[in-house]
Amino acid sequence: MIGQVDILIFILTIIATAVFTAAVRRGLLVADIRDNPIISEHRQKSGTPTMGGFGMLLGVAFMAMVLFQINASSYLIIVVLLMLVAGIFGMFDDLLGFKVKEYQKVVRNDGEEPVQIGLLTLAPGEEARIASEKAKADYAEIVETEHKLTLIDEIPIKSETSESEKIITQIVVACFLILPGVLSSNISGFNIGIWMIPLAIFAIVGSINSVNLIDGMDGLAAGIIAIASVASALYASVITGSVASLPFVVIAGAAVGFLVLNHYPAKIFMGDTGSYALGAGYMAAALLGNTFIFSIIALAVPIVSVIISLLHRAHIITLPVEPLHHTLNYHGMSEQKIILLYWAITVVVSIIALFIFGVI
Repeated sequence: MIGQVDILIFILTIIATAVFTAAVRRGLLVADIRDNPIISEHRQKSGTPTMGGFGMLLGVAFMAMVLFQINASSYLIIVVLLMLVAGIFGMFDDLLGFKVKEYQKVVRNDGEEPVQIGLLTLAPGEEARIASEKAKADYAEIVETEHKLTLIDEIPIKSETSESEKIITQIVVACFLILPGVLSSNISGFNIGIWMIPLAIFAIVGSINSVNLIDGMDGLAAGIIAIASVASALYASVITGSVASLPFVVIAGAAVGFLVLNHYPAKIFMGDTGSYALGAGYMAAALLGNTFIFSIIALAVPIVSVIISLLHRAHIITLPVEPLHHTLNYHGMSEQKIILLYWAITVVVSIIALFIFGVI
């Protein structure tokens, strides 16, 4: 099980990350690097510093250097290096996001009957963002023939790399783990040989996208990664050993340390810098420590969220706002309740998995 040394490392990582995140936040404020959310319900968060993931990167890098002096696991060094690489790629996405691509209209139905616009049906008094091409066409027609919709805001939409460019970037990140030849071909006792290469690429790309997608509310992604990492550390310490659990201990500490300033109401956002780093680091720790299947289960909430978004994009289901947590918010559930719900589900899933795998 997790020993006193692991607990000490966890606490030190929390302290280091919290201190570094506070310093990064101050620097971001001075540099005027702030977020401008496109979700209308979150417009009050405009001006919050973003790219705060640098605080976590500094925290894990600091701990890697401290633990290197006492001959700690090489797994941790590899995971931290991969997190730094992923964080740098995420930083480029964050920087591109400061360039405005377009301004999207936010309208309100001031009529007495529902109005169909795009894939949405606006009830009287209901608001929506005009995002899709169909919604834009419907808006133009409604404004020309009727006077039911009132323009109440115009939201700047960030520029961003295309989905294919993001996937290519994430594959490059995965190559930093695969090409050095540090991965075993063993998954839960099964030797899959060369198939480990595509599996590792798919796993890292999927993990980055899962954490990136779930990073849409204060502390949501950091909290889920903290819980999943603690569970994976417990699993690894029993099944594989402390060498495999150490990276998870440090990642969990970094996530909790970031939550000191990222919990609701957040004083800093991690940005793609942080979500890329957490997603890549978490899955690298799982692949290196042979906790892959368990760690996938522990990350169930973000993975399911990605699946639901993919079903929406394939027009199999329809969400008024993507991803799912924004849909829940759109339908009236408060942000705090959504965050606690997602954290609670992650805790329950992790405990069940620990029980099934015989850890508790």
